[in-house]
Amino acid sequence: MSINNKTSFEWGIELTPDVPPSDVAQLGKTVESSGFDVVFGSCHYNNRDPFIALDRLADATDEIRLGPGVVNPYDVHPVRLASLVATLSEASDGRTVLGLGAGDPSTLRNLGLEWDRPLTRVHETMRVHRQLWAGERVDHDGTFQVNDAGLNYEADQVPVFVGAQGPRMIQMAAKNADGVLVNASHPDDYAWAAKQVSSGLGSRADSREAFTFAAFASVSVDTDASAARNAARPPVAFIAAGAPEEVVERHGLDADRTEEIGAAISAGEFDLAYELVTANMLDAFCIAGTPSSVADRIASIREYTDAFVAASPLGPDRHAAVELLGEVRERLSTRGSTDD
Repeated sequence: MSINNKTSFEWGIELTPDVPPSDVAQLGKTVESSGFDVVFGSCHYNNRDPFIALDRLADATDEIRLGPGVVNPYDVHPVRLASLVATLSEASDGRTVLGLGAGDPSTLRNLGLEWDRPLTRVHETMRVHRQLWAGERVDHDGTFQVNDAGLNYEADQVPVFVGAQGPRMIQMAAKNADGVLVNASHPDDYAWAAKQVSSGLGSRADSREAFTFAAFASVSVDTDASAARNAARPPVAFIAAGAPEEVVERHGLDADRTEEIGAAISAGEFDLAYELVTANMLDAFCIAGTPSSVADRIASIREYTDAFVAASPLGPDRHAAVELLGEVRERLSTRGSTDD
């Protein structure tokens, strides 16, 4: 799978705006100085607004690419989302990328939203976004409706990376998007995902830009392995609750337990959801441990992917975790050069 300078990256970090936007911006400066290529801002209604945080981040940095990841086209209308992303690209001098996905059904239920035809919704959103960014007037009647919509300003064509777990979403991304962000943390998942990417690329038009297959893996790193694993419980709870049936089966997890976690999240009982996370879930859905063990797991995943994004929680101390991950990135980059 080839990659190019416009749409590609090798190393990324996800930052969660569960702290004020100014704090996200400061942490983003550490990400940039640690040698990463891109920052994705996670998108959950119960955190601060990611676009405000990303705007502050754009102002605080010089070169790193940035964008929402992963935002869904349900709680924001797709046309409105296209304008938000285009505005961020303008504010960041063209450094924006879009992480687009179907969202978490457990969370969307809290907003009274139906998780209807997610693959089609994401595909249609991507297509409408590209039309709007090209300056076209758009009519669309599908999973959402658009009548003579357009943007009243010039917009960039922003690279779109589709967040995915299931086979059809991965294949759709490989056929149509600039890249895929596969939400998984275990090498076995990436060996499987590589086959789905290959299948989708077989139907990709020659005229499309090159494609980036990226891992979007939950990471928790600390010099204390136990502290790292404990900090991983919150994101693993959300991952387990939204994991497709085939992923749960692949790792031999308790499906009833994942449903209990999803019910707890929907009810706002987050502490209960975190307590329900098992050791096997931590192993399957997060890379948690010391820098050395984290580096080894990332290296095994990079055998299949073009790029790696370290997603939340990063660790019990995020600033320290970003610096540790910068060291891991440097170590693996040097190891890769030596291998070549």
